[in-house]
Amino acid sequence: MSDRIDIAAYYFPNYHVDARNESVHGPGWTEWDLIQQAKPRFEGHQQPKVPAWGYEDESDPKVMARKINAAADHGVTCFMFDWYWYDDGPFLNGALEQGFMAADNVDRLQFALMWANHDWMNLHPASQKSIGENAKLLYDGKISSSTWDVMTSYIVDTYFSHESYMLVDGCPFFQIYDLATLIQGLGGLENCRHALEQLRNKVRQAGFDDLHLNAVIYGLRILPGEHTLANSQDTIDLLGFDTITSYVWVHHIALDQFPTVDYGQYAEKAVDCWPRLAGEYRQPYFPNVTMGWDPSPRTNQDEPYTNAGYPFNPILQNNTPANFKKALESAKQYLESSSLKQKILTINAWNEWTEGSYLEPDSVHGTGYLEAIKDVFGSVDASPDSQLTGTSTA
Repeated sequence: MSDRIDIAAYYFPNYHVDARNESVHGPGWTEWDLIQQAKPRFEGHQQPKVPAWGYEDESDPKVMARKINAAADHGVTCFMFDWYWYDDGPFLNGALEQGFMAADNVDRLQFALMWANHDWMNLHPASQKSIGENAKLLYDGKISSSTWDVMTSYIVDTYFSHESYMLVDGCPFFQIYDLATLIQGLGGLENCRHALEQLRNKVRQAGFDDLHLNAVIYGLRILPGEHTLANSQDTIDLLGFDTITSYVWVHHIALDQFPTVDYGQYAEKAVDCWPRLAGEYRQPYFPNVTMGWDPSPRTNQDEPYTNAGYPFNPILQNNTPANFKKALESAKQYLESSSLKQKILTINAWNEWTEGSYLEPDSVHGTGYLEAIKDVFGSVDASPDSQLTGTSTA
């Protein structure tokens, strides 16, 4: 059992130009467009969020180098990239491949993949007439077995072999977001089990001891097209997952007031949720801390802001760096007292600006959220030689 705690921040790569987005939203479009157009939707609503570094192109290696330095300097040890691949190929991979992997300081930070295999709906922005069951599907999260074979070979060859890829006990860490969608696309549970074993074989043939498979679990659907699993424990057992974690607090705890829910009170419920989730599954559970929640920039800014469903949701208010720090302190205490062999904390998120959950500096709090991580966990030496993502010097 190690005392080291690794901090993996989810990275949402929709802040660079991608051909798919241009075909839907027009030339040069990124989600920065939504951030810049955001308005306060009710009294006391703090919008727009303004990035202190400006509206940068994350596919630029120099831009990514600053992100890497800021993360490593403040205790983040890994970028967990939201990664997309559909039956017709990849999506939003420029931030990782052109930006992160080409940065001259890439050895300062580990990275891993969270395959975000959910349906991609046309919600950028969304009107109340085009959400929920009326949301327009752009890319189907289900993939065929032939796509799985091509995709996983690409993953092993392109990412797992990289010197900065995150390893757990010598095994590449690979996270999957929507197990129900994966199972449906591959034609059932047994086919899915076989496909995951094929991936393990590819990883072993590439010279690794094995693959570390991590499943995202959730009980509440947020995005249209998300699917919850029936008999999730039995399914995760059969598919051979090694560990589980969460992507965001709102997947587990309902936002029961509108338009705002107090962050501090909500965080207490999230902390109480960790031992419950750990007790419900036989796999080790890595806790999650969420910095905030406000998807209002993804709504049509000219429509009334009512409690109509994602992205017309209640938001978390008072998610100050100080309150975020309290949640981090609870996570540290939880992990230090746990019997986990590996201690990993996932954070939502490095840059989910359009969902109001980001660590990057903004015009209100500056580097306050990053300073909170450093205050609680210390700085790190995130060299590729470490078994996970770094060794705390706190």
